[in-house]
Amino acid sequence: MKRIAVTYENGEIFQHFGHTEQFKVYEVEDGNIIKSEIIGSDGNGHGALAGLLDDKGIDVLICGGIGGGAQAALQDHGIELCAGASGDADEAVKAYLRGELVDTGANCSHHGEGHSCGDHEGHSCGDNEGHCCGGSGRNGITGKNVGKTCRTHYRGTFNDGTQFDSSYDRGEPLEFVCGAGMMIKGFDAAVANMEVGEILDVHLMPSEAYGEADPSAIFKVPVAMMPGAENVSVGQQVYLQSRNGQPFPVKVVAKDEETVTFDANHEMAGKELNFRIELVEVR
Repeated sequence: MKRIAVTYENGEIFQHFGHTEQFKVYEVEDGNIIKSEIIGSDGNGHGALAGLLDDKGIDVLICGGIGGGAQAALQDHGIELCAGASGDADEAVKAYLRGELVDTGANCSHHGEGHSCGDHEGHSCGDNEGHCCGGSGRNGITGKNVGKTCRTHYRGTFNDGTQFDSSYDRGEPLEFVCGAGMMIKGFDAAVANMEVGEILDVHLMPSEAYGEADPSAIFKVPVAMMPGAENVSVGQQVYLQSRNGQPFPVKVVAKDEETVTFDANHEMAGKELNFRIELVEVR
């Protein structure tokens, strides 16, 4: 018997792990869904959700966006993670059971985070009252906000002005621990010394964002070696399994009768990004 949990809202995969109010839990036996139920997050914050899932006997979590801290917590509890999924929750579970979890092509949209987003768990470098010592975080980031929980609104655009993401459009600030490695380096560094109420415009090179595209991350797989390959199409995002059994997202970039070509680079790899960041709260 396996138990699979999905971040859930109105039949869909809820995209922000740390803010989900419900999980849909599926009991699976011999590759088939036996029953399902919806459970609440019991008001737990992002830092406690991994423990909640463990208490419920969850073996696998399927979600949209999730931060690095929660990923580590899930790993500590022995819970397998399938992140970056979207769309109908029931269909996602069925796809997972077929070994071909297919996304609609929409990755987690909080591009401030180190992909994925949503969860904002992290650690403070301060004392038991949560006061930060103002030291350095990961990637050598320093500043008075390092180790503190920050809430920011932001708008992300490409150099041509096209918007790719906006917390303003979602109506809710993004919450994270500054310097804890949840965010891309340039975003974290920008917030590290901001004042509450300050608005800052930053331009990030790929090295400060998602890095350069790696040609070695583009690879071909023979159709004969991949069950279900006949159903994928160019432009689609699908999940493959690594050698240790962990799913990872790839994009189908080419396909012919014999092979399918996948690109495992992040969709933002190699891109310069612009952010307008408003620091709403620090605690």
